[in-house]
Amino acid sequence: MKEFLNAIKGNPMENLLYVTAFTGMRQGEVIGLIWDCIDFNKKTIRIYRQLQKERKVGGKYKFAPLKNDKQRIFMVADDVLNALHRVKSKQAEWKLAAGEKWQNEENFVFTTEQGCHLSKCTVYESFKRCAKAARIPETRFHDLRHTYATLALEQGTDIKTVSSNLGHATVAFTLDTYGHVTEKMQQDSANRMQRYCHRI
Repeated sequence: MKEFLNAIKGNPMENLLYVTAFTGMRQGEVIGLIWDCIDFNKKTIRIYRQLQKERKVGGKYKFAPLKNDKQRIFMVADDVLNALHRVKSKQAEWKLAAGEKWQNEENFVFTTEQGCHLSKCTVYESFKRCAKAARIPETRFHDLRHTYATLALEQGTDIKTVSSNLGHATVAFTLDTYGHVTEKMQQDSANRMQRYCHRI
């Protein structure tokens, strides 16, 4: 993660990749995120739909239901909010420069300089360049989601909260997916108990 964060510095997608890495949002969720879904006062993000491209030649991007149609609201770290503030400031500059050419009617968070939503291909290509620079070329954009979940669990976030933040259908699914993490957590717990036993 440290090498990846160093690699994204200065990249046009830096803030998008940072927000994704520390929220675990799916690609369609992050490119479809709108400002109305961010509450800076409550420090929350609401996810209730995603932006997907139609699976046909010349298909257009349209809003679609979530994978399991389960909307969620989750709290985010201050640094994530700071990244979103930077996006908002830069977008205001772009809007002023674009004038009548500004196109962001849907109020997307992450856009081009003319206010258009970003394409999955553009985001993916930027991610792959950064991953290669961080010496982790064999990875997918979706792995940012897995990394978020793994780090959250290893840092002590309870499984129910992680499951809710990711929008999984059930906690059981989260446990099945990240069982390797919980095994490590169990070992860490045993080690802490061993240290305690030696102190008494």
